[in-house]
Amino acid sequence: MIRFSIYGLLFAIAVQSCQCNKSNDNPDVSHIPVEVNIRRFEKELFALDTLQMAASLENLEKTYPEFSEVYFGQILGSRDSSIAPEGHAAYVKGFINHPSIRKLYDTTQVVYPDLDFLEKDLQKAFRYLEYYLPETQTPDLTTYISEYTVASFIYGDNSLALGLDFFLGADYPYGQYNPGNSTFSEYLTRTNNRDHITAKAIMPLVADLCGPPPGDRLLDYMVQNGKMLYILDHLIPFAPDTVLMEYTPAQLGWCKDNELEIWAYFIQENLLYSSNWQDIRKLVEYSPSSPGMPPEAPGRTANWMGWQIVQAYMKRKPETTFRQLIDLTDAQALLDQSKYKPTR
Repeated sequence: MIRFSIYGLLFAIAVQSCQCNKSNDNPDVSHIPVEVNIRRFEKELFALDTLQMAASLENLEKTYPEFSEVYFGQILGSRDSSIAPEGHAAYVKGFINHPSIRKLYDTTQVVYPDLDFLEKDLQKAFRYLEYYLPETQTPDLTTYISEYTVASFIYGDNSLALGLDFFLGADYPYGQYNPGNSTFSEYLTRTNNRDHITAKAIMPLVADLCGPPPGDRLLDYMVQNGKMLYILDHLIPFAPDTVLMEYTPAQLGWCKDNELEIWAYFIQENLLYSSNWQDIRKLVEYSPSSPGMPPEAPGRTANWMGWQIVQAYMKRKPETTFRQLIDLTDAQALLDQSKYKPTR
């Protein structure tokens, strides 16, 4: 039976733990020119002239052609006659005039009257992107609100979109919107804040760069997710590991203290090569806990382990470019060549 140690260090020590894997040897990218373009779609949407709705909406769609296709076609569904039988323009007018939606919009503008802080973070991140993956087009970013439909995504050639209504703070009453909906569970809404906004804005880009896992085994998922965490860490090295993993300091500290036990558990329970989604889902997807482990264990422990494996691989093969890492799709080969050995 695998034993897990109880993580009970003082909070001050836990905060130190959240900075694991950080180093001060990041490359100097200050000389790399990048242009950060953030467009506030939600401001222009809610400023539409509702007395001339069709014409003003048409002008907005011309300004945001690709984003409008996604936003109105897939998020709002205003072009779907089964959702909006009264028509596209009438549906959008009703959306922006609805009291609860208007209140939500006003709240986002109070919390984020400007995005200067995000622009500075993205400038740093895109400089690192140019340094590590120079063939990748620098993204632009469009902000919006969707009444909690989707937090962020990538669209078009390389454009990012960010739903500001998902970042109103952990104390914002998300649960009142749809009580019982797991989307508004505390372990998820805890990170709906400014501290996590840069990482969550960039993560769709990283996921798009890496692509889906090459197989359906736990090892395939954990290595692929480990790659994404490794790349995200290098694009925003100024973010603590608690932000990258979306863990509390105590949760991250628990993983560090129990690295050997977690790995042994995966081996003992024959999980590493399991393709049974029900057995491995909570180890790689958002979950309040990891099955079979103590209550202190957070969900997605396999992703954290995958990150450690990828770090071990890159430490042994520092000449590997990010493109080569992304293109290495054999999870077993990466594990073998990493010579990963968990520490206690």
